[in-house]
Amino acid sequence: MIKRLQNNIRTSKTVRWMVLLCLAIPMFGSYFFDDIFSMVSQIFNNPEMLELSWDSEDYGFYGGAYSSLCVFGGLIICGMLLDKWGVRFTGTLFVSLMVVGSIIVSYALSPAFPESFVADFVGKTLGFEKPSLATAYAGCALFGLGSEIAGVAVTKSIAKWFKGRELALAMGLQLSLARLGTAVALLLAPMVIVAKQDGFVPLTESNNMSEIGLFLMIIGFFTWFVFISFDKKSDKQSASELAGDNEEDKFRFSDIGKILTNKHFILISLLCVFFYCCVNSFKRFAAAILEPRFGEVAISLFGVEFQTSSIMMILLPVFTVVFTPLFGSTIDSKGKATKWLMIGSVVVFCAHLVIAFAPQVQVFGFIALSLLGIGYSLVPAAMWPSVTKIIPESKLGTAYSLIFWIQNIGLMLVPVVIGKIFLSVAESLSAVMYAEIVFIVLGGIAIAISFVLKKSSQNHPELKLDEPNKVKN
Repeated sequence: MIKRLQNNIRTSKTVRWMVLLCLAIPMFGSYFFDDIFSMVSQIFNNPEMLELSWDSEDYGFYGGAYSSLCVFGGLIICGMLLDKWGVRFTGTLFVSLMVVGSIIVSYALSPAFPESFVADFVGKTLGFEKPSLATAYAGCALFGLGSEIAGVAVTKSIAKWFKGRELALAMGLQLSLARLGTAVALLLAPMVIVAKQDGFVPLTESNNMSEIGLFLMIIGFFTWFVFISFDKKSDKQSASELAGDNEEDKFRFSDIGKILTNKHFILISLLCVFFYCCVNSFKRFAAAILEPRFGEVAISLFGVEFQTSSIMMILLPVFTVVFTPLFGSTIDSKGKATKWLMIGSVVVFCAHLVIAFAPQVQVFGFIALSLLGIGYSLVPAAMWPSVTKIIPESKLGTAYSLIFWIQNIGLMLVPVVIGKIFLSVAESLSAVMYAEIVFIVLGGIAIAISFVLKKSSQNHPELKLDEPNKVKN
């Protein structure tokens, strides 16, 4: 096996990084599509000015759709299939589902939808008051399930190709490239979703971002098949198909029980859900939160006027693009993952304190989003490689799926709660304060969990959670 591995294309740095790029592009499209409305979320505060006619609660409902199928069993079942059938078949299935979900959402937002037979069926036959919302919800639910499982397949594939090498750096770079999708979405949304002079936003404008996102998803679909060609060649060279027939590597349903009784796995999962709700759920309502707090002064950029809140939000993915690989490389070489998890949680908590309580001066908005970006870089860079140290590689698909399932419970519920806050609290600054209190509480819980995880790591040095990821030859 050693000789086979020495001749395996996985030992080639050039091929490994090409594989990483092929895996990152579908996730770039996924992040872009998921954030198509984040930077213009304030438009839902005035549904009478939208031909789409969604209000803030509707938008929160739509945002929660991403996680709905994931939460109600789909993510766990598909994660088991990932370990049973492998990343190539299962990943292809769910990258395809991302594309299908994107098509449905784009259609629901398009000018052709209101007069279509689908709208008539959903509205009159199924009885939905807002057919476009119901249809977009269904599409977003399919997209979310496909995106999460594709993300698990990508993470597991990176673990396979980079374990013992630049694992945290590779996972950090993949996250950075994916989050460029968010940065591009935040930058483009104010450019392509443009109201008329009277402030009215027609469907021809509100669906522009979804069409761009669908185009990116199709590109990602093709790069996934480039990855498959590399992965097939690697498996053929290392005879991993034969190695996978070992009895100890076969998936069993009892593996779920073993994973769920691993206290370190539970701690990482809980940290994941509370931490990501502080960032991802905040992103969905970023404009609605930042504009009342830090003003709506227009800044000219690329010939387009942006609100300062737009520039603030762009800092979030930009910081993660810069710092996630840097932190990942540090963890690969120096270790101390649980320490970085704790620091990242504290930084995000402080960011929300600044958003909630700092003076209404724009510089504090930039400081808060910079802190949020740093924390959003630290925690994932340390978290995802740590899972590979407590779970065998053959069970990683199930393990990551279980983590994402727990995470998606929060990502389904929190946007609904925040949407209801903005709908029920008339005064915008009061609504922002209530929303930020939710994020501060979630951040405080994340800090407490990170402290417990660090202490547990110190008590169990055999897990090597705080040791470097790189294996010295």
